[in-house]
Amino acid sequence: MAESLPLEMVTYILSFLPLSDQKEASLVSRAWYCAAQIALREASVQYNIPVSSASLPAIKSLGLRGVTCISLTNLDGSPASLQVLQSVTHHLGPHLQSLCLGGGSPTEASFVALILGCPALRILDLSGCNSLFTSGMLLAQPETAQQVQQALSGLRELSLASLRDLADLSFNRLSSCAPRLERLSLAYCHLTFQLGPAWGSIGPQDSSPSQLSFRNLLRFLKERASRLHALDLSGTGLPPEALRALGQVAGLQLQELSLHSCRDLSTEAVAALCHQQPGLTSLDLSGCSELADGAVLAVSRGLRHLRRLSLRKLQRLTDAGCSALGGLQELQSLDMAECCLVRGQELAQSLGSVCGAPSSLASLSLAYCSSLKDASVLSLIPALGPRLRVLDLSSCVALTNQILQAICTYLTHLSVLRLAWCKELGDWGLLGLEQPIKAPLQEPQVLRFPQLRQLSLSLLPALTDKALVAVAKGCPSLERLALSHCSLLSDQGWAQAAGSWPRLQHLNLSSCSQLTEQTLDSIGQACRQLRMVDVAMCPGISIASVRRFQARLPEVICIQSRFVGGADLTLTL
Repeated sequence: MAESLPLEMVTYILSFLPLSDQKEASLVSRAWYCAAQIALREASVQYNIPVSSASLPAIKSLGLRGVTCISLTNLDGSPASLQVLQSVTHHLGPHLQSLCLGGGSPTEASFVALILGCPALRILDLSGCNSLFTSGMLLAQPETAQQVQQALSGLRELSLASLRDLADLSFNRLSSCAPRLERLSLAYCHLTFQLGPAWGSIGPQDSSPSQLSFRNLLRFLKERASRLHALDLSGTGLPPEALRALGQVAGLQLQELSLHSCRDLSTEAVAALCHQQPGLTSLDLSGCSELADGAVLAVSRGLRHLRRLSLRKLQRLTDAGCSALGGLQELQSLDMAECCLVRGQELAQSLGSVCGAPSSLASLSLAYCSSLKDASVLSLIPALGPRLRVLDLSSCVALTNQILQAICTYLTHLSVLRLAWCKELGDWGLLGLEQPIKAPLQEPQVLRFPQLRQLSLSLLPALTDKALVAVAKGCPSLERLALSHCSLLSDQGWAQAAGSWPRLQHLNLSSCSQLTEQTLDSIGQACRQLRMVDVAMCPGISIASVRRFQARLPEVICIQSRFVGGADLTLTL
């Protein structure tokens, strides 16, 4: 029946599947293979290509499939890199829409040649590519700049993060080649700030050949105010006065703003921003250590359409600030990790008070919130509702098995669950029993998450084989599993559990002291899609068994095996 469906319909159906399932579906038949390739291309899946002569056949194959998004790793000025760039230009260039060179060291000439061969680019990531900006001469020739401008005429997103040598002149030359830019990242670039009224009146002569200045950036924002809607200035040391100046740029209507680790920002500056830019839908204030409850109150009052909010590492934030979050009725993602004063009671009340309707949250992180207690989290979980897909409670050390039972009851649609170092969790919580029992277990009332893709249970000292097998039966769709430092797990448990996880791709078993090569045999036979395995510091696993495992599963591209076999960890000089 499926073979008789039109290609367009099969493609549409496959587009609803997770990436791993689309890959599996591509093996059904030639028609499904074609449909899966179209679905993957439309989903803008990024392919990571290591710079090596061995990658040339893969590049040609990707070109035949019409792949539009790639990332080149380990790029430098070597002949091999030049060969790869030429192959990318020839096979992928005409239809390439997203290109990442992050952390590479291309030469200026090879970069220009690559860009000229990619006229359809929409996204360009040059994060950490300092080699392009060291000389300060990139695009200094007007003729070259004009050619690059034609090639980048459709560019919408540009990342220049972590560039230590980026200066005003080189930024101006490159940004002028992208007149339709909508998203810009300067995260962790060294910005200079000259405070004072001069910010309001700057001219082209103020550009610095050796520094990236906020004065110059402000001029850019004024010129592009009608088009630019996403800006990342994380880690730039943005002071309160600069944030106020940014927010009041005439015509600027930001939708996304990231200010991660801008430690000097004040509550007053954030309040002014919320008043000046009420259309923000995504705001990252993580690590802005001077902010407290007042900033969250200003956000909840001024940004009524906010969908994503990160308050990570706001160590002055208390429950009083959380009480204001109920006003953000469209909030979909909330990150409050490492807010050590938050106990959760006010958060539960605010999320449960949105017109009596289930929360719209799809992602919630409360990792490392050490003050969280069972009572508040038990009130919170029912309020989260069926839309939640990602929940991170890692290192909430006071939580007990009752929390896990509540998660199993109310949050059955989770796709990511992280409970690492919730050290009070044990077998009877994972098995869904009301209390520990000594009698032989009946059929466990196990947690059942049919859609769960990622699970972290690392650093749970009481986790045993019984719980491992129960989790395997209840979560058959896992692709990533972390069980590091679970010292009670044994080969026998893995012999029973491995067969339930045919989709497993990433597995962390580091410091599981009882495991031997028998576990490698079990997962090698059952988990044929594995790509990364970590068995570091497993004393019962030898280097020889790791090599045999690698030989049986050549698709595994990364095996962490440091200090296996009981190697001496003592460092000597």
